[in-house]
Amino acid sequence: MHSSFMPPRQVKIGDAAAFVGITPRAIRHYHEIGLLPEPERGGDDRRRYGYEDMIRLLWIRRMADAGIALDDIRDAFTTDTASATADSGEGIAGILERLEETLAEQEAELRRQRTAVQRMRTEGSRMGLLSDFVTDRLKSLPEGSLRQDDLDTLLVTERIFGPLGAAVQATRFITLATRPALRADSDRVDAAEEALDDGVAVDDPRVAQVAAERHAFENALHAVIEESGLDEADEALFDAWDILHPPTDDDEGDDGGRREAGSMSAFEAVGKMPYDFSPARLRCMELAQELSARDWGNERR
Repeated sequence: MHSSFMPPRQVKIGDAAAFVGITPRAIRHYHEIGLLPEPERGGDDRRRYGYEDMIRLLWIRRMADAGIALDDIRDAFTTDTASATADSGEGIAGILERLEETLAEQEAELRRQRTAVQRMRTEGSRMGLLSDFVTDRLKSLPEGSLRQDDLDTLLVTERIFGPLGAAVQATRFITLATRPALRADSDRVDAAEEALDDGVAVDDPRVAQVAAERHAFENALHAVIEESGLDEADEALFDAWDILHPPTDDDEGDDGGRREAGSMSAFEAVGKMPYDFSPARLRCMELAQELSARDWGNERR
């Protein structure tokens, strides 16, 4: 016995939405943005959808699931140009090509993010925040020998001066991490500087005294770095960086492209990074720099 069932020539919006797997609200939105032409209405003034409407809805659903924006889908269906129509598939092909390029970019970004997360898990969350060029410089140190403040300082330096600047600064922390006596002297001078709070006048004798202590410590630190040969390792860093990042015509400024892509200049970055230093402490830093400049001038004579 043959079935007498025959599908309707037209269906209501709810049935159309259920068949395609979307909502009636979505179909109404397609009408509003010109993606789907308004269909004819029945005697009850309700929309009726035919076979061609369902094909269009299925196209829209599949393309939207692929990540194509509704505006692009609408353009693909536009038939007011002879060269790119939805029927010929040329308009859709162009949109799909652009979508594939976008997805490839997103895939590369996801790989970069995954690599960064893996580095953080392998190196430790704070160490992993630094670039490979900096962490490679620190890998020879015993686990736990670097302080959190050391890594935080390197993170700030890398943001301002790039990986090369942070890798060079790492020499300081490598030296302190491997020489407990020198680290103790560093802590002592740091504490003396922190004691120069807002309650200390800039002309207080303690300011000049701490500046002299800082100057003496920096000289001692530099001497240890020279004796250990770490200063020669710093020179090798510049060569390694140039090999990894050969200068191009697009490099701007004097940093040779050493900062992060799209980052601000060192001058701008320093001006935007807050430092809660008292006037007395700032004066102490100035005096210490003047002492260093005097030493440098004497060496040149």
